[in-house]
Amino acid sequence: MPKRYKSELSLDELAKLQDEDIDTSDIPELDDAFWKKAVVVEPEGTEQVTLRVKKSVLQAFRATGKGYQTRMNAVLESYARSLKK
Repeated sequence: MPKRYKSELSLDELAKLQDEDIDTSDIPELDDAFWKKAVVVEPEGTEQVTLRVKKSVLQAFRATGKGYQTRMNAVLESYARSLKK
């Protein structure tokens, strides 16, 4: 588990913050020049498949909790991208 720094807040703590209490000074303003160059990028969809994986692999990902299938997909996507290089 990554080390938690004093400046990090839980989702519950963040949800309780008022907008004026959030420091956004390190975020640049988005001016007209930014929006003129902006491009809409649609996320790639997913496709349901049947896939056989070793029990140990599935158990390891399931042990990471909710969202394990998304994490499995991220690992596979990373590998697929490395093949294109």
